[in-house]
Amino acid sequence: MHVDMPLDQLEKYLGINPKPDDFDLYWDRALQELEKQSLDYELEEAAIQPEFASCYHLYFRGVGGAKVHAKLVKPNQDITTGQGIAIFHGYSVDSGDWLDKLAFAAQGFTVLALDCRGQGGKSEDNLMTKGPTFKGHIIRGLDDPNPDKLYYRQVFLDTVQTVRILKSMDTVDPDRIGVYGQSQGGALAVACAALEPSVKHLFAVHPFLADYERVWNMDIQNSAYEEIAYYFRCFDPTHSRHQEVFKKLGYIDIQHLANRINASVNWVTGLRDHICPPSTQHAAYNKIKSKKKMTLYHEFGHEHLPNHIDYAFQQFVRIL
Repeated sequence: MHVDMPLDQLEKYLGINPKPDDFDLYWDRALQELEKQSLDYELEEAAIQPEFASCYHLYFRGVGGAKVHAKLVKPNQDITTGQGIAIFHGYSVDSGDWLDKLAFAAQGFTVLALDCRGQGGKSEDNLMTKGPTFKGHIIRGLDDPNPDKLYYRQVFLDTVQTVRILKSMDTVDPDRIGVYGQSQGGALAVACAALEPSVKHLFAVHPFLADYERVWNMDIQNSAYEEIAYYFRCFDPTHSRHQEVFKKLGYIDIQHLANRINASVNWVTGLRDHICPPSTQHAAYNKIKSKKKMTLYHEFGHEHLPNHIDYAFQQFVRIL
């Protein structure tokens, strides 16, 4: 099989990308900054309005003052269950169409789907940072002496603010929140559950943003991780800063956040994933201490995994 490690090794693998010495202080400080952010938001009615729910464009101010957008679907009061779900999207695109959110709303869930800053949706990216902005967001802020300027620090905090806004709504029980995402969205769901301990259930599908040095060692240059090789080619061709670069990327490596997760976890991936290799995902999954389950699709790569969204829906209905 075309896998990067035998399954018995995957089940024990703990990653190689270095963790910064001040990693926990870094994220504790970030969360303290987030505490200063208001949970106020603006609503704009969407064009689509089903009979059983209301759809809105929601805007809030994230860290640094960026105007951040999310799609909100609120079920009518007569069907609301108090359950809430935050949904995060894949790399470079947006929060998607309304239709997939409506299935949850019809069940009584309140849904909030975030647009990542400066990607395919309506959220703005106002980050002022030194260094390259071409070829991707992983390397955005990498050359700035202040690690707080890493792009994904801001987005990880946006996910937490998204859940906190969701918890504040009158249709939501703050103890019944779930998070879901695929690829980049899966990574954001992991980061969110790690940084917001009130999240009750996490469903992650082949998450991105994990074990960067392992990806580089595997010479993965046909995917979103290609920007790491691009960075070295253009800005450090002799790798004189190799250790420094990967240690700084460690601040936004989800494997180092995974041990903070309190939520129960469903994790789904394909063993032939050449975009987000299984070993990088296991580096994070194997560090989770809460109740968890890994579902493997042996003949699948980084693609649609049949029936998984139906299973996710059933899990959220049952657990939240």
